[in-house]
Amino acid sequence: MSQIRKQSILSSIIVYIGFALGFFNTYLFTKEGGFSQSEYGLTGIFIAVANIICSFATFGMGAYITKFYPYYNDNLSKKKNDILTWALTISLIGFCFVVVLGLMFKDTVIRKYSQNSPQFVQYYYLIFPLGLGLTLYTIFEAYAWQLKESVITSLFREVIFRLFTTILIFLFFAKITTPFNTFIHIYSFTYIGIAAGLFIYLFIKGQISFTFNTSIVTKKFFRKIVVFVSYIFGGLIVYNISQVFDSILLGSVSKEGLAAVAVFTLGQNIASVVQAPQRGIISASFAALSQAWKDKDMAKINRIYHRSSINQLIFAIGLFLLIWLNFTDGIHTFHFQKNYSQARWVFFFIGLMRIIDMGTGVNAQIIGTSTLWRFELFTGIILVALTLPLNYFLTKYYFGTLGPAIANLISFTVYNAIRYWFLLKKFKLQPFDMKTLYTLFLGAGCYYCCYLLFNNYTGFGWIVIRSITFCLLFIPGTLLLKLSPDIIPVWQTTLKRLRLKKVND
Repeated sequence: MSQIRKQSILSSIIVYIGFALGFFNTYLFTKEGGFSQSEYGLTGIFIAVANIICSFATFGMGAYITKFYPYYNDNLSKKKNDILTWALTISLIGFCFVVVLGLMFKDTVIRKYSQNSPQFVQYYYLIFPLGLGLTLYTIFEAYAWQLKESVITSLFREVIFRLFTTILIFLFFAKITTPFNTFIHIYSFTYIGIAAGLFIYLFIKGQISFTFNTSIVTKKFFRKIVVFVSYIFGGLIVYNISQVFDSILLGSVSKEGLAAVAVFTLGQNIASVVQAPQRGIISASFAALSQAWKDKDMAKINRIYHRSSINQLIFAIGLFLLIWLNFTDGIHTFHFQKNYSQARWVFFFIGLMRIIDMGTGVNAQIIGTSTLWRFELFTGIILVALTLPLNYFLTKYYFGTLGPAIANLISFTVYNAIRYWFLLKKFKLQPFDMKTLYTLFLGAGCYYCCYLLFNNYTGFGWIVIRSITFCLLFIPGTLLLKLSPDIIPVWQTTLKRLRLKKVND
C-alpha cells in the first residue's frame, strides 16, 4: 500500500505542476490581446476529436495490457514477452482504419461544422497526427504503468505536453509561429513528441522489447483476450464519446461555434484541476489491482477502494471550493477576455461532477481488472444513453453553453451510482464511512467562513487572503479529524524531510 501511496503522491505533485502550467497556458490563450476565442476553441475541439480517434484506434489494447500483463510477466522472459508488440501492431492497424473512415466522412463534417465552426473544417486533416500521437502514447503509458513507472508517465502527459504548448504560445507571441496556421500545424504533432519521449525513456531503461513470435501466454489466453478486448473496446468508445461529446456538439449546434467551445473549454480546464489527484491514484493503483485480483486478495482491493475514495474526496472538495471562492474575481483580476466570465457556471457543474466521480473511488479500475469486467461495457452504454440526448437537448433548446455541463453532472451521477451498487452487491465493497460526511461538512464550513468574511472584496491581494484563510481552516481540520489513514504518515514524512521532526531510530 505504501508503494501506491508513494507513487500516487509523486504523480499527484507532477500532475499539479502540470495543471499549474496548463492554467498558465489557458491564461495565455484567453487573455486580452492574445488568441481569438475561435482559435482557442479549435485547440479544445482538436483534443476532443483526438480522444475519439484514440478510442477507436487502440481497440482496447491499453486495457489488454493492464489486465493480462501479470500473466505475461510471471510466465515469460522479457525477450519473449510479446504483449507490447501486439498492442502496438493492432493499434496502428486500427489507426489506419480510422483515417480511412475520416476521409470517407469528411463531407459530413463539412456540412455539420462549416457554418458555425469553419476553422475546424479548414484544419480538419491535422486531427490525424494529433490522434496518432495520443494513440501511441496511450499504449506506452499503459505498458509503463505495469512497470510501475506511473510517475514518469505523469511527467510526460501532464508537464512535458503542456511545456511544448507553452513554448509554442510564446513563439506565437514572438511572431515566430504566426500566423495561427503555423501554430496549429506544429501543435498537432505535440502528442507524437511525448510518445517518442516515453518510448525513448523505456528503451534506454531496457524495458522495451519486440518479438513477433507468438508466446505461449498469448496462445493460452487468446480467446479470453479477444472476448475481453471486444467488450472493453465497446466500453471505452462509449465512455470516451460521453467524455468529449460536449465540445464536439457545441462546435456543431451552437451559433457561437468555436467561441462557445472556448468558453466551455475554459470552465472544463479549470474544473480539471479538481481532478488532478485522480490521475495519479489511478495510474499507481492499476498494477496493484491487477495483481490483487490475480491473487484473490480482496482485503487489499477493499483498502485501495476505500483509501482512493476518501483521499480523492478530500482533495476534490478542497480544490473545488478554493477555486469557486475566487473564480469571478480571478477572471477580472487577470484580465481574461470579457466573454470568458460565462465559464463560471460551466466550472461549477463540471466541478460537482468531478467531486462525485472522485468520491466514489477507483470503482472503474476495480471492475475493469476483475472477472466481471463486462459490466464496464454495460455501464458505459448507460452513460452514453444518458449523455448524448441530454447534451443535445439541454444545449440546443435550453441552456446553450451550460447545457453540456448540466448533462454531464446528471449522467455521471447515475453512472457512478450504478457502479457503486454493483461493487456493493457483487463483492460487498463500498468506500464510504462517517469520515466521508465529515469531509463534506468541513468543506462547507470552511467555504462559508471565507465567503462571509471576504465576498465583498476584489483584487489579487484578496484572492491570496481568501485562499490562505481557506487553507488554514481546511488543512488543519483534515489533520485534526484524521479523515484519511494516509494523511498522518504523509504529514510525518513531510516534517521529517523538512527536518522539522526528529527521526526515530
